[in-house]
Amino acid sequence: MQGRLERFLQDLGAARDLDGLTAAVRTLRDIFGVDHVVYHSVNAAGGQYAALTYSDEWVRRYIDLDYARIDPVVQGCFKRFNPVDWKRLDWSGKAQRAFLAEAIAHGVGRQGFSVPIRGPNGQFALFTVSDNRSDEDWAAYTEAHVRDLILVAHYVNQKALEIERGTDAVAMRALSPREIDALTLIAMGYSRGQAAESLSISEHTLRVYIESARFKLGAMNTTHAVARAMSSGMLVI
Repeated sequence: MQGRLERFLQDLGAARDLDGLTAAVRTLRDIFGVDHVVYHSVNAAGGQYAALTYSDEWVRRYIDLDYARIDPVVQGCFKRFNPVDWKRLDWSGKAQRAFLAEAIAHGVGRQGFSVPIRGPNGQFALFTVSDNRSDEDWAAYTEAHVRDLILVAHYVNQKALEIERGTDAVAMRALSPREIDALTLIAMGYSRGQAAESLSISEHTLRVYIESARFKLGAMNTTHAVARAMSSGMLVI
């Protein structure tokens, strides 16, 4: 998969419009081996932008019935910064359960994993993969691919921003060795406490390094900082 992902990231740069981005998303579906891949963005003015592999029938129904107002994925991820498995979201309401049943009937899949993205000027986006694997298989799949999913999510979002309104790229300053160490451990799945202990520093000092790196990278949060540092070759995991 790694070789195919590297080629995909190179080819993504050639996308010039929504059709090109949608074609890239379809390619990702094959690379990740899932039923669906979805990228959906909302800017501060409420404008929406999407590239996805769901059926046209489901997309029309979702929009016509304004399902975003009850969709636990949208509502739950808007309050989060870290990737989330759909099973961790609140599906307890009657409307939410009915929505899930209808989504499954339209082929969305019983499993899902979404990466929330905060962009410039109030932009909020979601990058999602969904499938019909069993709970056990899905847990193993997401654990194995979470880093690739986060990285690709931010690449796709950056390309979407470029297509929609020109480049939002921010020049990145070099990171210090300690900032690189801190982000590397976080990227490897260490908790902040574990990372601080590994570096023989306090958690407060670790936070200082992470926040400094985030500022230099022009990242909205730690996950974004890790993705930008990885995509620019500053981190080798």
